Amino acid sequence: MTDKLRLMAVHAHPDDESSKGAATMAKYVSEGVDVLVVTCTGGERGSILNPKLQGDPYIEEHIHEVRKKEMDEAREILGVKQEWLGFVDSGLPEGDPLPPLPEGCFALQDVDKAAGELVRKIRSFRPQVITTYDENGGYPHPDHIMTHKITMVAFEGAADTEKYPEDEFGPAYQPLKVYYNQGFNRPRTEALHNAMLERGLESPYGDWLKRWDEFERKERTLTTHVPCADFFEIRDKALIAHRTQIDPDGGWFRVPLDLQKEVWPTEEYELAKSLVDTSLPEDDLFAGIRDNG
Repeated sequence: MTDKLRLMAVHAHPDDESSKGAATMAKYVSEGVDVLVVTCTGGERGSILNPKLQGDPYIEEHIHEVRKKEMDEAREILGVKQEWLGFVDSGLPEGDPLPPLPEGCFALQDVDKAAGELVRKIRSFRPQVITTYDENGGYPHPDHIMTHKITMVAFEGAADTEKYPEDEFGPAYQPLKVYYNQGFNRPRTEALHNAMLERGLESPYGDWLKRWDEFERKERTLTTHVPCADFFEIRDKALIAHRTQIDPDGGWFRVPLDLQKEVWPTEEYELAKSLVDTSLPEDDLFAGIRDNG
């Protein structure tokens, strides 16, 4: 029933889809699953993180258009569909005390109203499975936290015709499962770190692990490990397409692919809600759906 399987991945900014769950999406695309990435903002306030492109006046002046083109390229590499939700990047506030968020930005929108825009997408695309971030946003960026909030409201709201009338938002539809991306988890980080040291290589994760407890990150329940090592090259190529955000010589790519495939050949998720019976742990986001279609 792969012609009927549909996966929606809801992300905050262009580049998030390539750093979180990209190999999983490419795997499902290869199997004939219909995959749609919904990008909540245009990434307009994202810093230029690639040192090779910093100070480029054209990029600085046209960052919105540049990031859109990067998203177009990443979408083609992954083989997914992609749509914009149309909100404005909130930026990552820095300083003590933190400055107020910019007026009109995504994180300051009314949650129910913003979720309505996602309800339209869900009712149109009709995914059985949705992926997004946990309540902490994966990391506490205001847009990531807002993405979590609207996705959880829209998961329920897509079937609620009183809250979101069909004449305005389209025919009601109920997705069956929603997952949190948990690719940056401690077991994976420790496994890759130790494997690098065992091979006499310098690990990029030493400082991460030292600071892990400082972040006070709650250990998450990894319910679902999707085998997708054959698509790690596609994941990396899509990530590099986001040139303003990713330094191809940076820490993202310091762990050799063959080591990654051997030591940790999966991407991880936390099953947040399911309306179908499934047994944990899973190795498939569509577990409990494929056999009941």
